[in-house]
Amino acid sequence: MASWLGGLGSGLGQSLGQVGDSLSSLTGQISSFTKDILLEGAEEVGDAATELHVSNSRLREIESINAAQKFENDRLKKVCSDLEEKHEAAELQIKQLSIEYRNQLQQKEVEISHLKARQNALQEQLQKVQTAAQTAQLGAGLLPPATASASYVPGVRHSSGFEGDDMDFGDIIWSQQEINRLSNEVSRLESEVDHWKQIAVSSKVQGTNDAEQSEICKLQNIVKELKQNLSQEIDEHQHELSVLQDAHRQKLVEISRRHREELSEYEERIEELENQLQQDGVSTDAMDDSKITEQKKNAPSLQGGKAEELQVEDEIRELNHKLSSAKAENKNLLKEQELAKLEKIQLAQDYEKLKYEFSVLQRSVAEQDALLNKQEKLQSKTSLPQDVVRLQQALSEAENEIARLSSLNQGLEKELTSAQHKHENILSPNTEDQNSELNQLRQDLERKEHELDESIAERETLIAELEELDKQNQEATQHMITLKEQLSKQHTETDSIIKQLKFDVDSERKKVSELEIEKMKIIKELDSQKEKLSQCLYALNDLHITKQQLQDNIKNLQEQLRKAQDYNSHSKKEIGELQQRLKEREEELHVSLSKLTEKSNEESNYACQGLILKEKEVEIAKLQNDISENKQVNEHLENSLSDLRTENGKLIAAIEELKQELSDTISEKNKVYLEKDTVVEALKMEKRQLESELNQTEKRLLEQAHKYKQTIEELSNARSMDTTALQLEHERLVKLHQEKDFKIAELQSSIEQMETDHQETKEMLTTSLGGQKQLTDLLKEKEVFIEKYKNEALQVKQELEEYMKVSKKQDVFKQNLEEKDRSLAVMKEENNHLKEEIERLKDQQSRSTPVVEPKTLDIIIELESEVTQLKMIRNNLEEEIEVHKKTIEDQNQTTVKLQQSLQEQRKEIDESRFQCEQMNVTHERLFLEKDEEIKKLQKTIEQIKTQLHKERQIIQTDSSDLFQETKVQTLNGENGNEKHDLSKAEIERLVKGIKEREMEIKLLNEKNVSLSQQIDQLSKDEVGKLTRIIQEKDLEIQALNARVSSASYRQDVLGLQQQLQAYVREREQVLAVLSEKTRENSQLKTEYRNIMDMVAAKEAALVRLQEENQKLSNRSENSSQDMSRETIQNLSRIIREKDIEIDALSQKCQTLLTVLQTSSTGADNGSGGVNSNQFEELLQERDKLKQQVKKMEEWKQQVITTVQNMQHESAHLQEELHKLQAQISVESDSTSKLQVDYNGLIQSYEQNEKKLKSFSQELAQVQHSIGQLYNTKDLLLSKLDLVTPSLAAASTISQLSSVQHSPPEVLSDECKLLQNELEQLKKKLQEKESTIRTLQENNQRLSDSVATASEIERKSQEGTESEMRQIKEKHDVLQKSLREKDILIKSKSDQLLSVSENLSNKENENELLKQAVTNLKERNLILEMDIRKLKEENENIVARCREKETEFRALQETNMQFSMMLKEKEFESHSMKEKALAFEKLLKEKEQGKTGELNQLLNEVKSMQEKAVTFQQERDQVMVALKQKQMESSALQSEVQHLHEKEQRLNQELERLRNHLLEMEDSYTREALAAEDREVKLRKKVLILEEKLVSSSTAVENASHQASLQVESLQEQLNLVTKQRDETVMQLTISQDQVKQYALSLANLQMVLEQFQQEEKALYSAELERHQKQSAEWKKKAENLEEKVVSLQESLDEANTALDAASRLTEQLDIKEEQIEELKKEGEIRKEMLEDVQSKLMNLMNSTEGKVDKLLMRNLFIGHFHTPKNKRLEVLRLMGSILGIKKEELDQLLSEEQKGVTRWVTGWLGGGAGSKSVPSTPLRPTQQNIFNSSFSELFVKFLETESRPGLPPPKLSVHDMKPLGATGTAKTSSTPSKSQMQDSAVSAVGRRPDANPFLAPRSAAVPLITPASSSGHLLMKPISDALPTFTPLPVSPDASAGAVLKDLLKQ
Repeated sequence: MASWLGGLGSGLGQSLGQVGDSLSSLTGQISSFTKDILLEGAEEVGDAATELHVSNSRLREIESINAAQKFENDRLKKVCSDLEEKHEAAELQIKQLSIEYRNQLQQKEVEISHLKARQNALQEQLQKVQTAAQTAQLGAGLLPPATASASYVPGVRHSSGFEGDDMDFGDIIWSQQEINRLSNEVSRLESEVDHWKQIAVSSKVQGTNDAEQSEICKLQNIVKELKQNLSQEIDEHQHELSVLQDAHRQKLVEISRRHREELSEYEERIEELENQLQQDGVSTDAMDDSKITEQKKNAPSLQGGKAEELQVEDEIRELNHKLSSAKAENKNLLKEQELAKLEKIQLAQDYEKLKYEFSVLQRSVAEQDALLNKQEKLQSKTSLPQDVVRLQQALSEAENEIARLSSLNQGLEKELTSAQHKHENILSPNTEDQNSELNQLRQDLERKEHELDESIAERETLIAELEELDKQNQEATQHMITLKEQLSKQHTETDSIIKQLKFDVDSERKKVSELEIEKMKIIKELDSQKEKLSQCLYALNDLHITKQQLQDNIKNLQEQLRKAQDYNSHSKKEIGELQQRLKEREEELHVSLSKLTEKSNEESNYACQGLILKEKEVEIAKLQNDISENKQVNEHLENSLSDLRTENGKLIAAIEELKQELSDTISEKNKVYLEKDTVVEALKMEKRQLESELNQTEKRLLEQAHKYKQTIEELSNARSMDTTALQLEHERLVKLHQEKDFKIAELQSSIEQMETDHQETKEMLTTSLGGQKQLTDLLKEKEVFIEKYKNEALQVKQELEEYMKVSKKQDVFKQNLEEKDRSLAVMKEENNHLKEEIERLKDQQSRSTPVVEPKTLDIIIELESEVTQLKMIRNNLEEEIEVHKKTIEDQNQTTVKLQQSLQEQRKEIDESRFQCEQMNVTHERLFLEKDEEIKKLQKTIEQIKTQLHKERQIIQTDSSDLFQETKVQTLNGENGNEKHDLSKAEIERLVKGIKEREMEIKLLNEKNVSLSQQIDQLSKDEVGKLTRIIQEKDLEIQALNARVSSASYRQDVLGLQQQLQAYVREREQVLAVLSEKTRENSQLKTEYRNIMDMVAAKEAALVRLQEENQKLSNRSENSSQDMSRETIQNLSRIIREKDIEIDALSQKCQTLLTVLQTSSTGADNGSGGVNSNQFEELLQERDKLKQQVKKMEEWKQQVITTVQNMQHESAHLQEELHKLQAQISVESDSTSKLQVDYNGLIQSYEQNEKKLKSFSQELAQVQHSIGQLYNTKDLLLSKLDLVTPSLAAASTISQLSSVQHSPPEVLSDECKLLQNELEQLKKKLQEKESTIRTLQENNQRLSDSVATASEIERKSQEGTESEMRQIKEKHDVLQKSLREKDILIKSKSDQLLSVSENLSNKENENELLKQAVTNLKERNLILEMDIRKLKEENENIVARCREKETEFRALQETNMQFSMMLKEKEFESHSMKEKALAFEKLLKEKEQGKTGELNQLLNEVKSMQEKAVTFQQERDQVMVALKQKQMESSALQSEVQHLHEKEQRLNQELERLRNHLLEMEDSYTREALAAEDREVKLRKKVLILEEKLVSSSTAVENASHQASLQVESLQEQLNLVTKQRDETVMQLTISQDQVKQYALSLANLQMVLEQFQQEEKALYSAELERHQKQSAEWKKKAENLEEKVVSLQESLDEANTALDAASRLTEQLDIKEEQIEELKKEGEIRKEMLEDVQSKLMNLMNSTEGKVDKLLMRNLFIGHFHTPKNKRLEVLRLMGSILGIKKEELDQLLSEEQKGVTRWVTGWLGGGAGSKSVPSTPLRPTQQNIFNSSFSELFVKFLETESRPGLPPPKLSVHDMKPLGATGTAKTSSTPSKSQMQDSAVSAVGRRPDANPFLAPRSAAVPLITPASSSGHLLMKPISDALPTFTPLPVSPDASAGAVLKDLLKQ
């Protein structure tokens, strides 16, 4: 077995090593790959695209490496968990072994105490003998030597306790201190290794050369070689361990054999000494006066002999003192050895530190698998040797004590022999025997000295073995330390790799940021025509300078790092030299160790050890110097590293500052660009207006010139007219002139007003743009909130999927339950079979009715007594069967209860499934039913109310059921008071839990009511507002209808309708947004309600589970108590029955005595002869009864096996209970998660409510603004004409500005960032194209205007009057538009104010939301506290279960004690039967002589029985009291815990209520403050509006005053116009010239613009194509990467599944193999038992076929001698008829003489002694003349040997010790085959040498099913080794029997 395990382990190690090699190569490739990437990263890339490509490839590679590292980390975690489990299993094994060894030690102590008791008894008997001798001497008149009696008492009395117990505790404390010290050293070494690793990693990152790669290859080869060496060493260590274990077993077997032999020898010797003492006592009574005189003569010589004996005793005492001193020296040596071991371990640790500090730096991450697999094997080794050493020491001490006791026994034996010799000397006058005794004593002294030498030699061998074990222990500890260091170093390596990866990711991010900066540069180049580009370039130049400085710094740092690397290489060389030195030292150590082993074989260890220690101390000093040097080097390196780190930190800070400056400049540039764009657009607008005004003015000038020409012509014509006509014409012209002057003034004023209007419109546009930005931001925030709620819904779905998985697991549990049901059915069938067998046996018993005919009194009485005894046995067996039936029924009931609980749990699982399905359905409904919000809210409120009522009812029913169940349980129990206490405590707990639940339900009801009230209020408020709005609108419509009735306002109505349509659209949009928000709110409400229902259901399920837990715990307590009580009752019944049997036997003895007395009187008169037929019938009856008894015993064994099976099943059910408890804990965790989600949903719901409120407020404000607009509409009706185009333009401008100002959302991935940048570029291109188009349109307009100007010059005379009319109309329109814009500005300002109010309200709401979040967090904490309490309660229940299990074990131990008592009682009954038979024989031989002695013996037996009964009663009382105390203490503890929990809960509720009150007060105060703030703001607004009205009225008055002033100024200007006419003619000519120049310049401008447009188009098209190509490439790359990722994930999943399947298969294979081996062993044991039983049956058959009953023959034989000589022939004939001899042969034999008879008798007696199973005692001096003695003496000897009861062989604890896997051997039916049982046990132990408990796998070490050794029935278990076994002191029947027989012979 061990070899097979070793081969398997080595194969596993090799395969794992190969896996490790492949992993190491993979990690090497990955590391080389990362180095190549870093080298590529060092080279600067020119193009942005290629640089992006490189960075992306690097990112992918880093991600792949990161994934591999994560996978490896997960795998290593799994391996660590497996190792921890195996370590625990090994610890359990060691604990079991140590317990067994301690039990053995206790047994040996008990045996030693028995031997000491025997020794004391013998000493007392010796003293009695000596006192008798002294009395004999006193009768003669001499003084007795009192000193001799006292001298025989041994001087040294040793305590029964072992010294090893104290040593065990000391060892444990010392080992704990050692472990702490080693763990501290390991942590220190790990920190040092981390430091070195960081240095190595930094060197690896920055300097990667080809030479290092070659070094890595070399190191990998070295690592492989080291792995191979390690695997070989592990195999060797395993082999050595198996050899040591085999040797240890052999030693144990030899020690146990020796112990048995010594015990048997001691017992035989004690018997001989007792016999001799009895003979001496008999002989002393018959002394004559002549012998006394001879004693007087021999007294002085005896006194001299006694003096010599005193000298010998002194010598013995001295030797004992020497032994004790040697022991003390041994202890001192052991202490010194331990100190030396400590020093050795410290040396080894220092050595290992130096050895592995460098090697760990060169190892890769892939070595972890191989090392962990090695650790699995070594962990089971290293933890064992200390316990083994301790146990060996304890065994050796026990052996020493046994040897000491044996020497004391030998001394006693020698003293006894000397006393006998003294008596012989008294009888014989010769004194030569005294010299021989002295010689013997000297020989004994020599023998003792020889034994001392042997013990010293054994001690030396033990010391050598201890040293070997120490060496092995040191090696194992060194291996463990190295493994721990390697693991820690590997962990640090992985950490460093992760840091590297993080650093790479940071560098990639930096590169990406640099790329973004470059892109910004490209955008700046595009916008290089503007002013601030030069400043940005300067900033960039500054940044470049800082970059160069940073690069210089980095170069300096690299140089410093190279220096550090050189220093590191130097240190590596030094470490290599140190390693070489260490190797040399190792070789020297090996040489010294070999020398040590040789010298230990030659038994001269101490000197060599001293020399080696000195050498090692020198070496340690050297190594310590080396360590100190290395430490100094390490400190220097650490200082340099810290300096470099500080410099790095400074540089990083500088880089971050630069980055911040860059980002600030970029943001400022963006702002500047936006401002420039707006300024450019405004300038363009102004340019267009100026051009249009110029055209208009040119036209007017031309028209005026024509008019002036006409007037001049008219004046020239009119000169010839009369003066009157001239005067009239002059007046008319003056009037016309004045009118024209007025018109010109009006036009100028209108132009000024236009300019002011233009400026106001610009301001309006800017303000409206700002407002629209704020609105867009708000909309975006709301969209983000919606996305968050969607994510939460997805999380809820994921939780639903998890619940589905849980339900699948519960299906698996159901399948397991069905399997258990099947096994129960099989058990029921077996029970039915057993019942049938019982009925069959009853039939057989009913059939066999005995027929008795009267015959001789003696035989009939004997047979009747036997028949009654067998009937009693049968009745007892039947009662036991009934008891077993009861136990079976109880267990069936427990199984039924467990099935019920399982069914209840199934129902709960189904309910949870149903709830999950309901959740899915509700989610689907939520997605479908978005429109029907108000109806759903009402329905859900009603559902919540109904559900709350239902839950109350359910809780009430559950509580009532629980109360009923607890009442039933309390009534059913036997111990009423205890159970009532328990049920009261449980009822109180349940009532409190129910009250808490009701409180929670009330709180939820209140919350629901408040929510419903809020919803009703909201709905009512909304309905009221809508009705008000409708009423207002109706009033406005009526007013409008009244106005519309007039036909003049139709055009105004059309304009107003268009405006209304625009407002309606806006309102519809707002309403759509509102409806969406309300729908989302309704969705969230319904989700909240559903989750509330789920939470309520979960809470109900939790309550049920808790109740079931309590029920199960109560049941388990009740069942365990019932079981224990029943077993105790059964045992007490059995003991009482045994007592009754003993009483019956004693009464029978008395009746037999009386009968014999009467029969002896009546025998002389001559009773009738014996009928042979009746005799034979009685014999047959007895045989039948014996067979029935055997059958009943077999049936009893079958019942016991069934009980054991039932107990197995109960153990399985308990395991299932534990599993269910684990499930309950998992479900509680899930409920905690649900509660967390529920809290989150509550928060979201409250947020949505607040949003609804804000939306309602916004609606009210919008309605208010609509009302204001309607008010303003009344003012506008008279003035509106054409407003729609201006509004359309404003809307387009606002849209453009929103497009320009929409901030791009920042996405997580870089690809999305790039796409966003592309979109931004496209948008900018579109903007540029739009600007180009506008410029083109402007050019076209200019060309059109030039053409129109030329046409106007032609048609100027015709269209002057029409243009004047148009100007008037335009003037009116402009005035109207100005007034409308004033009104619009006012409305917009109002809107802005309302928006600002909304913002402030929302800020307040945000603060309230924050407070609500904090409140919810506190609630969450409270719920978590409740969950923790539940978990603690579960743990308490588990602890109680464990306590119950311990109580169960204690009851099992008491059971064992009771079974032992039963066996003792059976033994007593057996001895009583034998005594009764002996008394009967003696009574038949005697008449009335010795009845007094028998009565005395009977009285003594009765007194002993009474004492035994009293002791039993006391023991029962003590046990009952103990149990009561335990129950009371447990009840008190539970009450205390419950009170503590209650206090905590009440405190928590108080705190929660206080917090809630404070929050409510804060919220009320805040709302009041907000209302006050709103009132103040509204009042301010009213004041502002009043001020505006006043200002507008003053402005109108000012305008009228200005108009009057303008009229006066126009009259003055008319006079000036005549002067200006001449100037205008001149200006006309100049203007014509200018027009020509303008035409030329326009043509040039068009050419330039066309060229510019073509160039820009070419540039934009090229850039667009390049960007499109890049985007296509990126998309392709992304698709390829996604495909690769998918394929890799699939392959990973497949590999993981394959690995899981392989691991499962291997585990199953291991389990199956172990099961096969166990079954094979059981089969072999069963075969052996079958063979033994068959051989016994055959022997019984062979022995019983031709044999006659011994008692019958004995009675006939004795009767032959009792009958008179006349009738002896009849007796002989009867014997012949029984033996089957024919009558003819009998007649021939009887006719012969009696010589043949005497020969036959002597031959029979001589041969019978050898054939019978009498213990072969050594020959005594009295037994020499056997054949010379007479026939009567021989017959007396024969009777003595026959009547002596053979003591059963002592029970050895070593053979009862079973290996871990061995099942309990079946117990045989017959009691006398104990030696066979022992032999079979020895064979079972011997057959399993391969099963190594130290190398056992996990399945064997910690079996999944409890082994048979622990799960047997309590009655069938062997007595626990801890209890003392009392061997009964037999009342010596031999003395009385021998005395009676000798008296007979004398008579």
